[in-house]
Amino acid sequence: MINKFLNSYLINIQNKIESFESKKILEIIGIIKKIKKSKNKVIIYGNGGSASTASHFSTDLTKNARIRSINFNESNLITCFSNDYGFENFVSQSIKEFSDKGDLVILISVSGESKNLINAAKYCIKNKIKLITLTGRIKNNSLHRLNRNSNNIFVDSKSYNTVEICHHIILLTIVDCIIGNKDYGTEIGKIKN
Repeated sequence: MINKFLNSYLINIQNKIESFESKKILEIIGIIKKIKKSKNKVIIYGNGGSASTASHFSTDLTKNARIRSINFNESNLITCFSNDYGFENFVSQSIKEFSDKGDLVILISVSGESKNLINAAKYCIKNKIKLITLTGRIKNNSLHRLNRNSNNIFVDSKSYNTVEICHHIILLTIVDCIIGNKDYGTEIGKIKN
């Protein structure tokens, strides 16, 4: 019985991933490659399970793709900035403190309604910081609306776990495409933008 459930679950995730616009993911790969070329950095943040995805992506991007990347999962930073600026503002304050001209910010929110990420997106837009968002659940969520004319990856599912797994797969696939290792089915320079 568990095998039947797992197979059904995996097919559901595969269907969600196959529905993404490959053009949008190729654009994001191109944006991140430009960040690498300009020696800027990627700043990524997510709440809850998305924080784990952000950490994994940031580590792989830095170590394996050799692109500087940071995330804001330090408990000292979170508690200090949340105490001083409010939890709803700690991510935007972190971006203010750590971003440099030309950096890229990636925000992950399953619901697209996380106040701290909405405020961070507003800060990025106001300050002309490149922004990519990953959202799910409800298409017209606040984060999606804020970033609809830019780069938003939306996973059309009401299941938090399905959305989080899809975000994880997409981000790590982006790293693999940038690395271009033959083990990943791609070669450096094959994906051009």
